[in-house]
Amino acid sequence: MGAGAAGLLAAAHAAERGRRTLLLEKNRRPGVKILMSGGTRCNLTHATDAAGIVQAYGLPGRFLHSALAALDPPRLVELFEAEGVLTKIESTGKIFPASDRAADVLAALLARLQRSGCTLATEEPLKSIERIEGGFRLTTARRELRAEKVIVTTGGKSYPGSGTTGDGYAWCMSLGHSLVPPRPSLTPVRCEAHWVAALRGVTLPDIALELHEANESGRRAKPLARTRGSLLFAHFGLTGPVALDISREVSGHPRPRTLRLECDLLPDVPRAQFEEDLRRATAESGKKQVVTLLGEWLPNRVAETVMMQAEVPLERRAAEISKTERARLVENVKRLVFPVAGTLGFEKAEVTAGGIPLGEVDSRTLQSKLVPGLYLAGEVLDLDGPIGGYNFQAAFSTGWLAAESV
Repeated sequence: MGAGAAGLLAAAHAAERGRRTLLLEKNRRPGVKILMSGGTRCNLTHATDAAGIVQAYGLPGRFLHSALAALDPPRLVELFEAEGVLTKIESTGKIFPASDRAADVLAALLARLQRSGCTLATEEPLKSIERIEGGFRLTTARRELRAEKVIVTTGGKSYPGSGTTGDGYAWCMSLGHSLVPPRPSLTPVRCEAHWVAALRGVTLPDIALELHEANESGRRAKPLARTRGSLLFAHFGLTGPVALDISREVSGHPRPRTLRLECDLLPDVPRAQFEEDLRRATAESGKKQVVTLLGEWLPNRVAETVMMQAEVPLERRAAEISKTERARLVENVKRLVFPVAGTLGFEKAEVTAGGIPLGEVDSRTLQSKLVPGLYLAGEVLDLDGPIGGYNFQAAFSTGWLAAESV
């Protein structure tokens, strides 16, 4: 049920193993979310091994050991290249089709599906599923079906325009499963500060970002999350890899407006070193404006923003800057604070956090521990990883293992 990344590969592989297989899809076309992913380029996986995928997921990554043993990143790349989809590794470690076309990825999956002998039924939404003796009764918009085994690959609630509207959760719950409340992940972060919107279009290729709760005591608390990478300013706030990665903690917080993001604009330069470099620069170039000197480290618009946030006049010359003003500049370069208003939600989320609890599914087979004959794969599970192809890898690997198990 569900012809996305996990469903297409699971259905094809189950049919290849001789299982009489039907793939149900409510949309007119399969794989809509695949076509939308990665800016229509489809980040297939990451240039790492199984251990690297597990590590990227943190503690929940242990659930993926068996799935990755069945289909790890190198084997996934081989699978697509065997279908004619050459791949490339970008500097971030992300693996894309060499053509930069998500359509090529979908075409490869559909070609394999067609060869496998699986029957694909589109525009046929499932209405209900019931346990019966020897399997399941499935009622669709068109007919009643009986199946010995069912693989749920309906995805989560991210990009609902692609059809992922959380249908699978209700079906699994009707059969006895519980649900970790779904929330958006890998979605842009909203900031209502006008100065953030004024920076729209500016990209910072390498910054460090930490998420903190507002602390009235003034004492530094351990961050709720931290990440490093590229940041892009937008009219609504922040996007780019670091903002997307930290968004799951924002969407999961009961009071997101009490949060703030702290940004180190120069993560490779220790604070003491930057402080000394700035002191020396202002001492040696007294006639230059301070904002011009900051432009040696930062994009001009960001340098101007730092000046304003530090409450140092833009026209201030280096010879005129006080020690206190310089300290405020250092603070804002090394810890620029963005007030958080929330996220852009499921509409712009690449992934769903939450779903069917991992403890209710046998990681060795992907079979439900509660409902024999029911298998779960992909984003319907409470398993979401960082940006970089990890979530597609998990979808493909769990789909493959489920197909191996039915």
